[in-house]
Amino acid sequence: MKVSYMLKQIDHVQLAAPEGCEDEARKFYAGIFGFEEMEKPPVLKKRGGAWFKFGSVQLHIGVEELFVPAKKAHPAFEVDNLEALKDHLENNGIQVTEDDHLPGASRFYVNDPFGNRLEFLEWK
Repeated sequence: MKVSYMLKQIDHVQLAAPEGCEDEARKFYAGIFGFEEMEKPPVLKKRGGAWFKFGSVQLHIGVEELFVPAKKAHPAFEVDNLEALKDHLENNGIQVTEDDHLPGASRFYVNDPFGNRLEFLEWK
């Protein structure tokens, strides 16, 4: 199939959260991970949630009225010095679930404050 377009990259990942999640999202994503909070466009602010970025990647937390956390679907973040991140998270009271089933990588999972699954990995 010949196409006249080209997909360039993922612009952002959005995770859902319950109404009133903004302060907890800020504590977790900006406070613990060090993501920079982004100003949402005025027309989207009234929907709630919060936007964050690190490097060229954006993570949007969107409010979902009938929120159910993503237990299987997840973003995966590639990390330099995964062990240091693991120590940092555990020192902040975040439970880490290690997984050694991906050949060539070390990885673990955590849940955000809303129960969404997040993967962190480092290629060997």
